[in-house]
Amino acid sequence: MHDLHSTMLHLMGMDHERLTYRFSGRDFRLTDVHGRVVTEILT
Repeated sequence: MHDLHSTMLHLMGMDHERLTYRFSGRDFRLTDVHGRVVTEILT
């Protein structure tokens, strides 16, 4: 699921590693630390 979110954000022109949100005083990434852009399906 993290890879899917990373790939979709990449296609929308966003950097998934810099996209963070603050919750309970901590910064979280939508793709956590596991997401990677799957370039194999972008052809």
